[in-house]
Amino acid sequence: MEFEQVVRARRMVRSYRPDRPVSREVLTRLLDLAVRAPSAGFSQGWDFVVLSTPEQVGRFWAATTEPDREPDRWLRGMRTAPALILCLSDRDAYLDRYAEPDKGWTDRDEARWPVPYWDVDTGMASMIILLAAVDAGLAGCFFGVPPTRTGTVREAFAIPSERRIVGVISLGHPPEPGTDRRSPSLRRGRKPIEDVCHDGAFGSPFEREG
Repeated sequence: MEFEQVVRARRMVRSYRPDRPVSREVLTRLLDLAVRAPSAGFSQGWDFVVLSTPEQVGRFWAATTEPDREPDRWLRGMRTAPALILCLSDRDAYLDRYAEPDKGWTDRDEARWPVPYWDVDTGMASMIILLAAVDAGLAGCFFGVPPTRTGTVREAFAIPSERRIVGVISLGHPPEPGTDRRSPSLRRGRKPIEDVCHDGAFGSPFEREG
């Protein structure tokens, strides 16, 4: 599939074919592409915890949901995903890298980073996974872990305290046409480039050619 087609076909899917697992071969391909994402100083401060068995995936949902609460439609659909990837960022990898001689800084002061590139770069790697999944005929969704459940997820999967859980990617084969619930937020419509792209300076709309 051409890259433009992949991007235009990309959308968050909230239910999957639970009877069709994601193969180890495909997961490996997605991860091999993810680790080729750009990163500041080639720090590569990311980790990916791959959950690809019913037991592993079930442990994630047990760690993130209230056991006595009836799951809503979103959760019922997401629980059908046969694979999950926890995307983690590593701040120390960047602080250490930029304290090396070739970068010219002599300390690990986080104040030098007004934008946390460890999270930005992990997000870039995550987007590569999502796009590569579409190219492989899969569907996916990026979502977050509730703050009140971060600790239980860390404990369930032995995630070190110095890693931040940036988000989770659900993966699987798309459901039958018409069975997936599209997000109500899509009713807001997509902003045209004239509204969000600026030509030369902020406030000067970028006009399409022709």
